[in-house]
Amino acid sequence: MSDIQTREVTYQAGDSKMKGFLAWDGAVTGQRPGVLVVHEFWGLNDYARNRAEMLAELGYTALAVDLYGEGKVAADRDEAAELMNQLLADMPECRARFGAALDLLKAHETVDENCTAAIGYCMGGGIVLHMARYGLDLDVVASFHGSLPLAVAPAGEGAEVTARIVAYNGAADSFIPAEAITAFKAEMEKTGADYQFIQLPGALHGFSNPEATAKGEQFNMPLQYDALADTCSWAHMRLLLQWTFQQ
Repeated sequence: MSDIQTREVTYQAGDSKMKGFLAWDGAVTGQRPGVLVVHEFWGLNDYARNRAEMLAELGYTALAVDLYGEGKVAADRDEAAELMNQLLADMPECRARFGAALDLLKAHETVDENCTAAIGYCMGGGIVLHMARYGLDLDVVASFHGSLPLAVAPAGEGAEVTARIVAYNGAADSFIPAEAITAFKAEMEKTGADYQFIQLPGALHGFSNPEATAKGEQFNMPLQYDALADTCSWAHMRLLLQWTFQQ
């Protein structure tokens, strides 16, 4: 019988106050791997929290991170784009905020600090790929309908890629053109990364989020939930985590 515990947490990243969400199973004894969950461009909303709880049900300790600060969540598409653009305009600061979340996760009493992973959605999917490309201390990263260009480091930047990487991409995602896929694969090959790129037939952007279709209609965006793509990508990620951590 599981005993899922959750807690809102506040932590610092430099001068910025961040508000995250921790989830773990109190019925599991001993330390276990920790997994970061990085939100879509909407901000740390209930979707990211739900994914953290799903990971806790699998026996991990999960931290849904706040990359915007103060727990900001966008009310509409324009505000989301503004928050995202502000974040991505300063990638060193973005890496610092991610690193602060990773430190918090590692310090939790239930977490084996030597076993860490990160998953992300939309913007967050691109960010976890970016963190792997910049050599952060992660064993696995999984990107769901993520922004693939964030995985490509400018000349002279980046670090050794040590994380095992998987990117789940909707084959009908109009936000991710063919050239972005080509560039992502070339970057992974150049770095010698252990990676998989998985195309999900017919899936649009946001395929993993049950609220994607409604948001697409509300804000006139090509978003759509795809139950099969969601189920398959989550099952594959679950097996990847099990294989990596021998759970």
